[in-house]
Amino acid sequence: MKTSAQTLAAPLFEPLSLGPVTIPNRIVMAPMTRNQSPGGVPGDDVAAYYKSRAEGGVGLIITEGTYIDHPGANGYPNVPAFHGEAALAGWQKVVEGVHAAGGKIVPQLWHVGRERRPGVEPDASVPGFGPMSIVEDGVEVVKAMTEQDIQDVVASFARAARDAKAIGFDGIELHGAHGYLIDQFFWPESNQRTDEYGGSVENRLRFARLIVRAVRDAVGPDFPIIFRFSQWKLSDYEAIIAETPEALGELLKPLAEDGVDIFHASTRRVWEPGFEGSTKTLATWTRELTGCPVIAVGSVGLDKTFRTGHFTREEDPTSKSRVNVEELAMWRARNDFDLIAIGRALLSDPQWANKVRDGRLDELHDFDTSALDTLVR
Repeated sequence: MKTSAQTLAAPLFEPLSLGPVTIPNRIVMAPMTRNQSPGGVPGDDVAAYYKSRAEGGVGLIITEGTYIDHPGANGYPNVPAFHGEAALAGWQKVVEGVHAAGGKIVPQLWHVGRERRPGVEPDASVPGFGPMSIVEDGVEVVKAMTEQDIQDVVASFARAARDAKAIGFDGIELHGAHGYLIDQFFWPESNQRTDEYGGSVENRLRFARLIVRAVRDAVGPDFPIIFRFSQWKLSDYEAIIAETPEALGELLKPLAEDGVDIFHASTRRVWEPGFEGSTKTLATWTRELTGCPVIAVGSVGLDKTFRTGHFTREEDPTSKSRVNVEELAMWRARNDFDLIAIGRALLSDPQWANKVRDGRLDELHDFDTSALDTLVR
């Protein structure tokens, strides 16, 4: 007989089918940069890290951001690549481990754009790339992308998606959030181009649409494409790319038409309203506007929220208490979202999903910042 806690959590553990892919439940491991892949190659420890979360009951794992083969794609040390024989072999081991544990997994394909840090691998001499040039102390640290640069990046995303399918991933996620390259084209503050890639919403969306179409062509009709987006940026937590639900629809609907299957609405706090004048969250608005399934995310499972979606040990004094399982299950039951992504809570407690499923809520571990320093616990 199920306990009351198990009954409450049941909506979170229903399967979800996306074409030929069936995700066993609604719990997603959120993508989290770990900086544990020297030389860009995910090793056995990375494979064990992801496998342990699948063994812990997570239905879908979205990997940490993994950079495509464009020269300026990487921005940080020890981030895994998604190109080259060694890196792809490492990722194949990750996939095999997750599948053996009963989970599904997609890579988050990433280009950091102007967020590239100086001197970062694989070629320290390469500048950042972005919609606009940035010059510091007489040195161009970010190159304004030419039409050829844009086409090169589009092709790079398509190659990565094709490789993901070839080595057994269950889909891919495009990182279009947090002020990285795709998002830099969305945001008027970082995109003041006067050509066909800047100005109007239609123009600022053009780069992302080219990528989505190229990826869809590369993987065929039955391979899920997830698109992650956000309002906030690394450089501006209060940034807005869509002031109203109507503006959000103008951004997202064309991407759905081009081939996006799922949207991943990244927020700092999952419970907060997406727009003034309504209690609906960004995830709920996304679902209603596009008709696509949506992943919600933002401080779920934490006893305190944090200032950014990136890893930090700095607590947010404005945070409320953790979202409880009853709230999550209620939101899922009324279709506020289709899947819920868990981030830092899974670092401290790989068995988080199993414990919630089994009603063992008193056994859940609070997030501890020491979990940021290791992969496997």
